[in-house]
Amino acid sequence: MISQRSLSLGLPTSFKEQYLGTVGYLAIFFFSIAAVMLTPAQRLPWAAVVCLLAAALVYPQAFRSLMRLRWLVMIGLMALPPLFLIGDLDRSLAGIPYSSEGLLSGMQIALRVLVVLVAIQGMTSSVDISSVAGLLERAGMHGLGFSVGVALNLLPGLLQSAQNAWRSLWMRGGLRKQRLRGLRLLAVTIIAGALSRAEEIALAAEARAFLPECARSMPIKIGKLDWAILAVSLPGLLAFVFIPV
Repeated sequence: MISQRSLSLGLPTSFKEQYLGTVGYLAIFFFSIAAVMLTPAQRLPWAAVVCLLAAALVYPQAFRSLMRLRWLVMIGLMALPPLFLIGDLDRSLAGIPYSSEGLLSGMQIALRVLVVLVAIQGMTSSVDISSVAGLLERAGMHGLGFSVGVALNLLPGLLQSAQNAWRSLWMRGGLRKQRLRGLRLLAVTIIAGALSRAEEIALAAEARAFLPECARSMPIKIGKLDWAILAVSLPGLLAFVFIPV
């Protein structure tokens, strides 16, 4: 859940409630993902800066969640291989040769991963899942809205369950010897827990006579700036992708 303190770091809560709704948040999310994935490499820094500025203005708490060691290490590991695999090894640092072309590719990968993670974190922490489910139901995807809502609501619980399994394995010395076997057991534990939780939800829905075709459309929160944001994001995306600078 988002604390009041984290919300106070960005726009006032009243402003967000009045001017930003489900459509606006989803427009920013899809614009960010499409911009960093489709924009050519020479214009990628500009697209990433625009996306990060929009995220900092709308949901700054996403940056705080990602400024943790595990996320930074993951981004670094994903950006590291191009340094040695792309192009010629024409530079060196502390006696370690690397490629200048690979350095540029690694920086692009890091930018793309950072923007995607910020967009996902911001969207999931700012948008009411029932609104997304209602939007899918109104679009004629009966039952999909319920499934998406359940899946997204399960993510925090599954993450906590995975962390508990990892800590239990670590404290019991499961990674001191036969680490590969320990990791396999960890994966089996996490998957089994997820399947068990999914089965519980399916049985609960069946007990309540839930049918996908009879799912009711949840109300969608519409902000005053939602359609303006959507109208600006579409030509902005086309400009980043197709118009050369």
